[in-house]
Amino acid sequence: MRLARLVTGLLAGFCALVPALLAAESPKVRVLHAIAHHGEPRYGKDAIHLDHVRPDAPKGGELRLQDTGGFDSFNPFIVRGNPAPGLGLIYETLMESPPGESLVSYGLIAESVELPDDHTWVAFNLRPEARFHDGKPVTADDVVWTFETLKAHGRPFHRLYYANVAKAEAIGPHKVKFTFQGDKSLELPIIIGQLPVLPKHYWASREFDRTTLEPPTGSGAYRIREFEANRFIVYERVPDHWSRDLMLNRGRYNFDRVRYDSYRDTTVILEAFKAGEYDFRLEHSSRDWATGYDFPAMRAGHVLREEVKHGRPTGMQAFVFNTRRARFQDPKVREAFAYAFDFEWTNRNLFYGFNSRTKSYYSNSDFAARGLPSEAELKLLGPHRDRIPPEVFIKEYAPPSTDGSGNIRENLRIATRLLTEAGWRVQQGVLVNGAGERMELEVLLVQPEFERIVAPYIRNLERLGVRARIRVVDTAQYQNRVRDYDFDMVIGSWPQSEWPGNEQRDFWGSAAADRPAGRNLIGIRNPVVDDLVEKIAAAPDRDGLIAATRALD
Repeated sequence: MRLARLVTGLLAGFCALVPALLAAESPKVRVLHAIAHHGEPRYGKDAIHLDHVRPDAPKGGELRLQDTGGFDSFNPFIVRGNPAPGLGLIYETLMESPPGESLVSYGLIAESVELPDDHTWVAFNLRPEARFHDGKPVTADDVVWTFETLKAHGRPFHRLYYANVAKAEAIGPHKVKFTFQGDKSLELPIIIGQLPVLPKHYWASREFDRTTLEPPTGSGAYRIREFEANRFIVYERVPDHWSRDLMLNRGRYNFDRVRYDSYRDTTVILEAFKAGEYDFRLEHSSRDWATGYDFPAMRAGHVLREEVKHGRPTGMQAFVFNTRRARFQDPKVREAFAYAFDFEWTNRNLFYGFNSRTKSYYSNSDFAARGLPSEAELKLLGPHRDRIPPEVFIKEYAPPSTDGSGNIRENLRIATRLLTEAGWRVQQGVLVNGAGERMELEVLLVQPEFERIVAPYIRNLERLGVRARIRVVDTAQYQNRVRDYDFDMVIGSWPQSEWPGNEQRDFWGSAAADRPAGRNLIGIRNPVVDDLVEKIAAAPDRDGLIAATRALD
């Protein structure tokens, strides 16, 4: 009996201890109205509206905008087709980041978020009042279906962006949980919060991976009212929109209609603005900014022009070599081509002195490489030292420069030497390799105004013996060729966020190099780059992220 009582007592003590042990080992789960990557959210749970809006702004009127090219699809989530502009107006996401807080997400479709301290999963509690345009509720099944469909049938970007999500599951009709895998990522809960939620019931009788001009059902503030493919589309405000009084939306979406007109030619687009055919224009051309705004409506004060300064990362715009082409795989060839571009002359004569030379994919931010690698960067680069060009460790990168006079003879001498070292020589005025193959280059363009920028560069390349030409094609052909990586060189850009993360896989990752419609236009396949990209995605804090992006840069 004593032994039985002793065993019973020990078991009782152990059973009492187990919950305490589990409680001590289990991570703490927080229920949040917002997720902040670092710091605290600006707006509390009881905030009524965003600071920059007028909460009682009147509703009405029409906003007229423009689009370049045309459209033949209302499905922006797949590779096929050219989606209409403004489709984001008809969809809503689980969470949203307001202006000025790109690293904070507040609940939109999600009323609250459950997040453990170890960031191994995230759960979203959906608002019961969330509705699609057809009146059906937004459910956890819709969220799971959207996630799985985008990964399986959406653009390649989605598979890379959500690579660290092991599974999505509906815990109940209004609760969905995402479980993560791989390295811990502080950014992943925010990334999942950006997920647009599509109606599973709507797509049940339709093929998701096909283009469509049937106006889709969404849950956003607007729906498609009328359209003519490749010409115009008009969105109308949903007057009883379910989320109109939420903190994120109060005082927003005030126009009754938003219209986009499609134009084929950028010159015509500017002339249409002068004629009052649309209301707002974001100017990208330094030439047009300097010379294109002297017209009657401007002189009469009916048009306001403003240069907006900002401190956000600018990313990079550059000539993009397609390294899938054998002739561009040697770094010396690409370096030689860089010496043939006279930025200083181009800026003085064609950009009216407005442009600045960028030398980083993360320009205008703390993430841009500067000087020689720091101690933190060397820790990341050191294990790969034998696979990295030695210049990385001994010389700060700077693009070739000139005096702006147009005489780049010295730069062309350097370019010729580099091409010779790469096995190319000039034979009867033509640059050829050891196999007698000519060095040819086609610069593929979709915007005719870039011809004036590319033409002087082409002339300099021809002085090296390169057979170069410009080809301008229409929007559809350009998209198809770029989507299939059927080009020698294009002018591309890499926008960067205030917290680079998983999207870098799509920019530089080996897995994205051959996936159609990816953003790894260069065709990079490099294990060192892959490793550093993963270091960015898994950066534990801002200092770690800065070290990783600078090392990659």
